[in-house]
Amino acid sequence: MEDREKRYTLAQLAEHIGARLRGPGELEVSGIGALASAREDQLCFLADKKHLAQLAATNAAAVILTEQMATATERPVLICGSPYLAYARVSQLFDCTPQAGRGIHPSAVVHPGATVSGEASIGANCVVESDAVIDGAAVLGPGCVIGERCRVGAGTRLHANVTLYHDVSIGKDCILHSGAVLGGDGFGFAPDGGNWVRIAQNGGVVLGDNVSVGANTAIDRGAIGDTVIEDGVIIDNLCQIAHNVRIGRNSALAGTCAIAGSAVIGANCTLAGGAGTVGHIELADGVHLTGRTMVTKSIGQKGAWSSGTPMMPSAQWRRAAVRFSQLDSMARRLAELEKKLND
Repeated sequence: MEDREKRYTLAQLAEHIGARLRGPGELEVSGIGALASAREDQLCFLADKKHLAQLAATNAAAVILTEQMATATERPVLICGSPYLAYARVSQLFDCTPQAGRGIHPSAVVHPGATVSGEASIGANCVVESDAVIDGAAVLGPGCVIGERCRVGAGTRLHANVTLYHDVSIGKDCILHSGAVLGGDGFGFAPDGGNWVRIAQNGGVVLGDNVSVGANTAIDRGAIGDTVIEDGVIIDNLCQIAHNVRIGRNSALAGTCAIAGSAVIGANCTLAGGAGTVGHIELADGVHLTGRTMVTKSIGQKGAWSSGTPMMPSAQWRRAAVRFSQLDSMARRLAELEKKLND
């Protein structure tokens, strides 16, 4: 729910996002709404021409849009090159996330050997273990567990029930959502006859600044050395990042991505939902994987990559699946025919 006390004039918003205002600068808005359902005191945005039809019917006080789309309405508008980016920046002004006060909740358990900034907030039932450091204005939501020798950077927020095992370092201004687990064991076991011998995972996890980690995502600790997530990386819910993975600056992983051990993801990569990699491979900077793509070897140049088969009616898919198993023999026969023709 929006905070009704937050009100901004169109002039203030235009200055904030670097937009050109067409309309009354003194007009105030108290929140953001969807184009089709916005109230008369709300701002909305239009980033795609296919929604232009809704522009005429909107009740919004003003709309963020491009110069080209602004010609379609007489309504007050904030004109900019990227309405979606402008919307993102305006949304932060109306952020309704509750603000935590400074201090340590009486029910929290903080080891005497831990260091907690006086500007930090430690919520109910948190546990902060020995030699952990909680820097200025960091926020630990209720039920968080911070293991030994961890560091949580200034301005970083851990929502309720985030768990950091030992030797996890988190940079400044990060966001970790509920249920995230950082520093659990990587999946390292050596076969011993019919049994498995655990390989001690003696590395840690290092997150840079401005990293976002989604709910119920797991980032495993390194076996030898650290698992590293560089500055500006965003990771969605329910992702699995295995031991000794490195993810480069400003890369983005959508929900249920899975990165196997020791894989290296370059900078500015995007992995759509359900994409995954085998271990010990590298993706160059600027690689983009479409949904459900499975990477089985390194990709050395930027660009979009896909794998798998598209959806089709089940009966057709069953016939196609039979053909998949015949492709090798078909290719061999084709090669033999080509050889005979060439002879």
